[in-house]
Amino acid sequence: MAVVLQNERFFFNSNNMSQFTVAIRDNHPAQVVDLNGYLDAHTAPQLEQTLQRLVSDQNYNIIVNFRDLTYISSAGLGVFMAFIEDVRGNQGDIKLAGMSPKVYNVFDLLGFPMLYEIYDDEQQARQRFIERNEAIG
Repeated sequence: MAVVLQNERFFFNSNNMSQFTVAIRDNHPAQVVDLNGYLDAHTAPQLEQTLQRLVSDQNYNIIVNFRDLTYISSAGLGVFMAFIEDVRGNQGDIKLAGMSPKVYNVFDLLGFPMLYEIYDDEQQARQRFIERNEAIG
């Protein structure tokens, strides 16, 4: 597993599982979290640390890009639920983008489309943040 935080890369191999990477990058007006590989109980803590770092740094406009995520478990889903109240309480949001049909089905079965805005790609999510910022002021 590799975790990328501000151009630093950390590798962790757990029980010969597929690698998992998390990368943060700026795509104003949001921070983008790129996911790659398997997000499960073993790798969820890396995503949790990444989101905690963003919130601690007062980055409340977050896009999670699932383009390269191949699998997500309930543990991975739980990470998003842990941060949404804090983010929205600070006038931000977590927008989800680029899910494969397989990953989207997991979110859909658990009702996430009623809680989160889900977009086909990162640019659509970014545009929504831009429109929201223009409406606010």
